[in-house]
Amino acid sequence: MNVNELKQTARKVRIDALRGIHAASSGHPGGSLSSADIITALYFSVMNIDPDDPHMKGRDRFVLSKGHSCPALYAALANRGYFDPDEMLSFRRLGSFLQGHPNMDKCPGVEMSTGSLGQGFSVAVGMAIAGKMDGDSGRVFTMTGDGELQEGIIWEAALSAAKHGLDNLIAIVDWNNLQIDGVVDTVKKVAPVDEKFRAFGWEVFSCDGHDMQDILDTFDKALAVKGKPVCIVAKTVKGKGVSFMEDKAGWHGKAPDDEQLAQAIEELGGEK
Repeated sequence: MNVNELKQTARKVRIDALRGIHAASSGHPGGSLSSADIITALYFSVMNIDPDDPHMKGRDRFVLSKGHSCPALYAALANRGYFDPDEMLSFRRLGSFLQGHPNMDKCPGVEMSTGSLGQGFSVAVGMAIAGKMDGDSGRVFTMTGDGELQEGIIWEAALSAAKHGLDNLIAIVDWNNLQIDGVVDTVKKVAPVDEKFRAFGWEVFSCDGHDMQDILDTFDKALAVKGKPVCIVAKTVKGKGVSFMEDKAGWHGKAPDDEQLAQAIEELGGEK
């Protein structure tokens, strides 16, 4: 896909994510929308994957450590061909494989069950270590939220990743500056994130998490790094693409009503 096609796909991912949250009357739109462009770039351009063979040997793996943002992941998987996009309307329903947090035993394409913050990042480090031991050519990508960096397990795993020289691991920080209780640094300061990861032995890049060309260029640089893990600090906007959700902590975990969904879809350029 070219950049314009990726932008259009990211809009579809946002719309499908919101439709799922609306149908469930529950979910996390803010972080789903802030991460949508990066997740779209990964699944439609960067990663070596095959929807017809989800367990393909040598595939790249993505672990969404901030598992509550799974509507964006599910929407990307659906649009990539892992399952029918109409399944998004079953989000959080009893018996659905699209639960409120990713389940690797139920949802096609999900590599790790996540939800308890920090654990997905740690598992991704373990996957990368296993890949090195097995001579697996696949890379491991993981996304963490900026608020999630307040978890100590993140930094224990970061030390291990550097110790083992995991150049097959790329972590993305969705830096939207908000968490459920408000501004991240007001709740518990985590900045400067770039300097912290460098001090822990990582290569660090930054990008505009909503500029598709910048995202792709940054992944190109990250993939060229040898001998150490890479962290990409992506500056994003919580609720990106929907005017009344943008940069509002109140939309961390609240579903839109009928009128709000219609407005959101209109603003995103979709059909009501």
